[in-house]
Amino acid sequence: MAKSKTSPDEMSFLDHLEELRWHLIRSTLAVVIIGIVAFVFSRFIFDVIIFGPLDMDFPTYKVFCDAATSIGMESDFCKDKVPFTIQSRTMSGQFSADIWTAIWAGIIIGFPYILFELWKFISPGLYEKERKHSKGFIFIASLLFFLGVLFGYYIVAPLSINFLGSYQVSEMVLNEFDLDNYIGLLRSAVLACGIIFELPIIIFFLTKVGLVTPEILKKYRKIALVIVLIISAVITPPDVTSQIIVAIPVLILYQVSIYISARVLKREAKKEAKRKNNHVKPS
Repeated sequence: MAKSKTSPDEMSFLDHLEELRWHLIRSTLAVVIIGIVAFVFSRFIFDVIIFGPLDMDFPTYKVFCDAATSIGMESDFCKDKVPFTIQSRTMSGQFSADIWTAIWAGIIIGFPYILFELWKFISPGLYEKERKHSKGFIFIASLLFFLGVLFGYYIVAPLSINFLGSYQVSEMVLNEFDLDNYIGLLRSAVLACGIIFELPIIIFFLTKVGLVTPEILKKYRKIALVIVLIISAVITPPDVTSQIIVAIPVLILYQVSIYISARVLKREAKKEAKRKNNHVKPS
């Protein structure tokens, strides 16, 4: 199998750095352009998206409220309004929040293009067949990332906001949260879930380079379960229900990753067997 014409073997280390620099520049420009558009529509982004989980008519609250009501339980999700307020205590607080929100919107929305630039950088180093089999990489990785973002926004963030916003050590203490703190919690939940949902892609590449096998994943399944629960505890409020809700899709992704790893090794074994057969000459 021959490498592509743009084989990295033909490039010097400085050529690689120059190539990487241009990929980074184009990715940064994409983030900036999307960020500018997001800044123009910042009122919509804040009122509808960022402050969406502050409205008790938010879909997640309605689902959990209906579920609790159906079994005769009281729930904080059935309140008329969230029991806290958002405030900005610095002169530049709202402007800074607007700028950084636009930047992060550029990173999240521009994620497929960033992946595309990454792929353009690493794909010349792959064999032609490897590039063919990996054509769906950008689409699948982007799909998983956005599924994770949606999961973080509609599940993890509302659970965290509702729990932490309702928690009081005493009725004498009012919950008045800073704008940056609220946005930080929302951003962490969304990005953490987006990255976690990339697990099958990560396992795919680790299997390709020989660092992971299905046997290893199965052997350390219990350790992985503990790690998943720890991650769930970090990105969710400290109640068992929320942690289980987050842990379930991650465990499903882990199981899918085992299947993907097995498929990769099976495909590699077939290719190796075919290569050996092609090299055996009839007597």
